[in-house]
Amino acid sequence: MNKNTLIGSILIAVIVIWWMAVNNANAEAQAAARAAQAKAKTEKQVAQDSAKSLVIPSKTPEIKAAPVLGNSELGSQNSELDSAKAATAPKAEIAERSVTVETDKFIMTLTNKGAKVKSVIVKALPDSTGKFPELIQDTTLGAFDLKLDNADLSEAMFELGNTPAKIVVTDSAKVQFAFQDANGNQVIRSYGFTKEGPAVRQENKFVGFQPNAYELAWKGGLKETEDIPKSKGFMGIGGGGTYYFSEVVFNDRYSVEREMPREQTSFNATEGKVIWAGLRRKYVAMTVQFDEAVPAVLKTKPMKVEDSEVDPGTYKLTIADDFRGAQSLSYDLMILPLKWDELSALDKDYEKIIVSGWSWCGADVWFVWICKMLLKLLNLFYSVIPNYGIAIILVTLIVRGITTPFTVKQIKSTRGMAALKPQLDEINVKYRTDPQKKQAAMMELYSKNNINPLASCTGGCLPMLIQMPIFMGLFFVLGRAIELRGAPAFLWISDLSRSDVVWSGISIPIIMPSGLAILPWLMVATTYFQTKVTMSSNAGMDPAQQKMMVWMMPAMMLLFSAVMPSGLVLYWIIGNIWSIAQYKYIYSKFPPVNGGKPAASSKLKGKNVKDAEIVK
Repeated sequence: MNKNTLIGSILIAVIVIWWMAVNNANAEAQAAARAAQAKAKTEKQVAQDSAKSLVIPSKTPEIKAAPVLGNSELGSQNSELDSAKAATAPKAEIAERSVTVETDKFIMTLTNKGAKVKSVIVKALPDSTGKFPELIQDTTLGAFDLKLDNADLSEAMFELGNTPAKIVVTDSAKVQFAFQDANGNQVIRSYGFTKEGPAVRQENKFVGFQPNAYELAWKGGLKETEDIPKSKGFMGIGGGGTYYFSEVVFNDRYSVEREMPREQTSFNATEGKVIWAGLRRKYVAMTVQFDEAVPAVLKTKPMKVEDSEVDPGTYKLTIADDFRGAQSLSYDLMILPLKWDELSALDKDYEKIIVSGWSWCGADVWFVWICKMLLKLLNLFYSVIPNYGIAIILVTLIVRGITTPFTVKQIKSTRGMAALKPQLDEINVKYRTDPQKKQAAMMELYSKNNINPLASCTGGCLPMLIQMPIFMGLFFVLGRAIELRGAPAFLWISDLSRSDVVWSGISIPIIMPSGLAILPWLMVATTYFQTKVTMSSNAGMDPAQQKMMVWMMPAMMLLFSAVMPSGLVLYWIIGNIWSIAQYKYIYSKFPPVNGGKPAASSKLKGKNVKDAEIVK
């Protein structure tokens, strides 16, 4: 390499290094400038976002008096709050106030502390003195607090304007609450009422900001409307484990779920949507019904009733979801006495709160239909003879009459099989080493005597398959139908929905904790005779087992029936009487073989059949 080439190469290298250094310095300067700009922009955005987020002060805020939306009861023509005026209007401290709204269906009290429901009194379930029951278990906690993102509005004081303390709805009415934070952002919660409807339209609108998520908190639980027996019985809480209900209920589009969680539980947390969700007691339910199915998460926590050891308790319920672009939150609060026809008319599967079934076998359709038909039949008889006791007896007789032909066929087949037992024993021994000849000989014997060997099975199974869903349907309907609440029957039976206690001064611990009842003892007597008649026809059962069953069944029925609603016990008693008469008649036509005693062993070639069976 010559001298000029070397110098040129060095100069080129110096120039390249200088150019790279200059560019690097410029890049650093530009990066610093961009970082400064980004920081400034971020701080500005944070300030803007803060202005658009709801700020909940630690103490009661001072905000301007908010107007009330149009209300037919008040003659108010006010529109929604104007956010521009809200920021400049004079502010005044807000005192806690309540508004009571009365419709034909219920009386609801709203409070401006959280703009939530404080009390609900339903008019469909008066007590013996004519007073209507409160549905909120703890009215200090109330129901349907609202939380938006991290802003909890449960303690926030909402402006109520000039709304009066009492509104009686003659057509429709709306009560509106408004909250404004320090930045001028507003939440407007309104409740719309109709004169005769079971729904309250609850709307939540936001001015000046848009939340990402919400949570509705029902902290006060749902109160039992009925007087629960004060002592615990065999089946739990005075029968409460079976006849008094406290459940979390929701419709997930596929089925109606009825849950009784014993600890804090989440439902629909990972997938699925709900149409409505709420709480249920024996004769009433309250739900949040959405306009369309939403992927809301339900969280429940058991809530013990402190002043009652026998109450199964209630639940705290929260419903949480994202807005996903929605500008407001609207739904219906449903107050639902559990009367089948009224629930069915809503076309939201609310009747399945009363009774439901396993969806995997379709019982949520066919079993619910059976219960519906049984209740319709019960109400049909009541419309002709206005006495539900008579209606229960007539329904029981009809159900038993439908299943009797199957029972007769089964008993006739069983009698025929029992008469052929000695000959069948001989065939079993004679052809014990040749199954084909044994089967042919048996079929020939059946054919000659006009016996269908399958009839004893189908005749026994088919009646059970028909009877069990019907019997279970009657069991659930009679134990849960609001029509039987306070309905007298005859004589001493004054309320078919409760045990027929005639003397509360005498009680039997565990068995009859509420007092002495008559129907359970009639149940014991009829069960004894019904079991005795049935067992006497079973020639193959060991006498010791027969004796045990004759006494065990009445004892079991006493334990169960002592706390049953008297309508259910009446149904079982009538069923037992029918069975006794039915079996007596059938036995007169098809008397038991050898008087109901085991058939005498025949002999085959000088050997007892029993001996031959041992050899085999």
